[in-house]
Amino acid sequence: MTVQLRRADYDAIVAHAVRCLPNEACGVIGGRVEGETKVIEKVYPLDNPDQSPEHFSIDPKSQLAAVKDMRALGLSPLGNFHSHPSTPARPSAEDIRLAYNPNDSYLILSLAEESPVLKSFRIAHGEASPEPVCVLRV
Repeated sequence: MTVQLRRADYDAIVAHAVRCLPNEACGVIGGRVEGETKVIEKVYPLDNPDQSPEHFSIDPKSQLAAVKDMRALGLSPLGNFHSHPSTPARPSAEDIRLAYNPNDSYLILSLAEESPVLKSFRIAHGEASPEPVCVLRV
């Protein structure tokens, strides 16, 4: 499955991650599935109650509000995103352990290098598989 998002949504994820430094940022993504492509239509930056540079959690009330908004807009939950302030864009052992839905896309934005790196993964049965990410110019 390819994950596709608009440049403005990519920029929103990066801006949220930078605002949350030195801690991890997080949020959820909503959109639709078209064949073999997950099309992200809306990004929901959320607070990280853990306030940690190495961990994140998503507040259940905020997540529920985001899912209700998705449904009102005719969108489906597609997964979540979080940042790695100083490590590469790959799932940590904890990310893999806490992944609960094998159909979700888990986007990770690394701020470890000069330029941000966004990658996506499907995680099932303790295994992370990369998904291609396509950032549209629009």
